[in-house]
Amino acid sequence: MDWTLAPHLLDDRAVRRRYARAGAGLAHSVLLAEARNRLLERLTYVRLDPQWVIDLGSASGAGSRGLSRRYPQARVVGMDVNLALLAPPRRFRLPFWRSRPLRIQADGLRLPLATASVDLVFSNLVLLALADPFPMFAEIARVLRPGGLFLFTTLGPDTLQEFRRAWAAVDDEPHVHPFLDMHDVGDALVRARLADPVMDVEHLTFTYADFPKLQGDLRQAGWGNALIARRHGLTGRRRFEAMQQHYRDQFPGASLGMTLELIYGHAWAPDQPRSIVRDGEVHVPLSSLRRGSGSGS
Repeated sequence: MDWTLAPHLLDDRAVRRRYARAGAGLAHSVLLAEARNRLLERLTYVRLDPQWVIDLGSASGAGSRGLSRRYPQARVVGMDVNLALLAPPRRFRLPFWRSRPLRIQADGLRLPLATASVDLVFSNLVLLALADPFPMFAEIARVLRPGGLFLFTTLGPDTLQEFRRAWAAVDDEPHVHPFLDMHDVGDALVRARLADPVMDVEHLTFTYADFPKLQGDLRQAGWGNALIARRHGLTGRRRFEAMQQHYRDQFPGASLGMTLELIYGHAWAPDQPRSIVRDGEVHVPLSSLRRGSGSGS
């Protein structure tokens, strides 16, 4: 296969290795925390009284703790594909039977949940690990109850633009994930038949005293080049130092900046029965078919 024709394809094993190496560092990642806290704040403006809440891609469990504080009567379930990333159980000041949040190893593409069983799916920057978000969106549409909410963040193509320019000055190899455009993510929500999707974006700039600290934040978040089309081998010292110099040249002052295009999205579960797309064909439940008035037998 010509990987240059599929620039968004990711090496799933490389993605998991990077998050596994980050390990406990995920709990202290400034980048993940900033996106997560901004997403939690958005629930302030949503009228929702959920019974079951899924923190999809929970990792350190910080999102689960925030959700438990916001919805103390809800049962919050942290899910992550990597069991090693799931934080140890922690006690909350909640009713006794809810004091130990559930933690489940699960893939967002195959959720171990009954259809129409969840009131809220919260997902912070999980889409970064997916070349195509549609399969996960379809699963979320399946498990949401009527009136249920899906709330998420992801990153857009302006993210890490400083790295993109610096590497482009050194070679023609792919070093930075292209990231999906906000409109492509919105289209995938519509295809998954999630209702009333809303997308918006913020550009955040993080500043660093030097390059090692900048790189440290990226490693702590578990981010790195996991494109299948990436160069499979060590980056030469001279090329890496040249890239760093081109990066520094973009900033006249002593500090370095790094841009994140933070995309927010939310959508609601359809209230009507959903059709299912399999192998390009649309399958509609018989219960959704209605015979028009006055039609013949």
